[in-house]
Amino acid sequence: MRVSHAPASAGHSGVDLAFEAISEPLPGAKWAALFARHWSAYEKWFLNPAHRPSPYYLSCLRALRTHMPELVPTYQALVELAGGGDAAARFLSMYSPPPYLTACSQAALGGPHPLLVRNYDYAPRLCEGALLHTAWHGRRVLAMSDSLWGVLDGVNDAGLAVSLSFGGRRVVGDGFGVPIVLRYVLEFCADTREACAVLTRIPVHMAYNVTVVDASGAIATVQVAPDRAPQVLPDAVATNHQGEIEWHEHAKATSTLEREAFLHQRLHAPDFDREALIASFLRQPLYSHALDEGYGTLYTAVYDPIARGARFLWPGVSWTQSIEHFEEGTLQVRYARVLRA
Repeated sequence: MRVSHAPASAGHSGVDLAFEAISEPLPGAKWAALFARHWSAYEKWFLNPAHRPSPYYLSCLRALRTHMPELVPTYQALVELAGGGDAAARFLSMYSPPPYLTACSQAALGGPHPLLVRNYDYAPRLCEGALLHTAWHGRRVLAMSDSLWGVLDGVNDAGLAVSLSFGGRRVVGDGFGVPIVLRYVLEFCADTREACAVLTRIPVHMAYNVTVVDASGAIATVQVAPDRAPQVLPDAVATNHQGEIEWHEHAKATSTLEREAFLHQRLHAPDFDREALIASFLRQPLYSHALDEGYGTLYTAVYDPIARGARFLWPGVSWTQSIEHFEEGTLQVRYARVLRA
């Protein structure tokens, strides 16, 4: 685990979040310990009576067997490691979970040196902070975890990189939480074409934009939703809307249009520079300090499909990992929060 630091700035209060790098080829004691650390908070969220009831266990298992059968043995192993309880089994299926919202910006670069750059914007207290290095189905995967085995963003040993952003629509339906769909993509797909085929056939419970780039430089953004057919677009940029704005309050709060326009301008600038693009993710309008509103930037990830690795960035901090050279450890990050008058 390679970490570099720059001097910290003064004049801000902050909130801390620990990021943990965990390597375990097959589900075992390390994953069980991760579950034990986070299950209490997840259980409270999952069983909140304010949310619509989740499906029964058999419905969850049936949905997995129908749409992602290759994942079922790993799912069953995880349920056993989690103690075999009904609530944990339904939660881990990620089938029709309670709704959750993020912000996020992402941009992909094609050509001979492809990259996927993204900001993950969310509330620190709701972030797992687990970077998992696994080989659950024979393919090695490096991914930021959500819901204990889902994927927020990641890369596999074929050089396929993916990331998600919320689609900015209120609709909620029957389908999977998109993190488990991204897990399936990284476990079983080798390129952008295969990833798009998966993303367009598996039902999801909310609107999301998934950006994909592979080692050949092929790029796609797939807009998925529970109430309409998925759209596969050649777009290299995604923020938090799908076509016309439907949820105006969310769009205004997250500046989705401004961030999208900024990224398009940077990608098409005559003096385009890759490192300058990456650096811009650490500044406004892409970087958000809105921690209290739940949309603060928790990390910037730069995935390299050729190197099969990633840099995770914060202002003044860089953390490098790769599939070939992965080092376990914990990184403590302090997020600056401007004091309110």
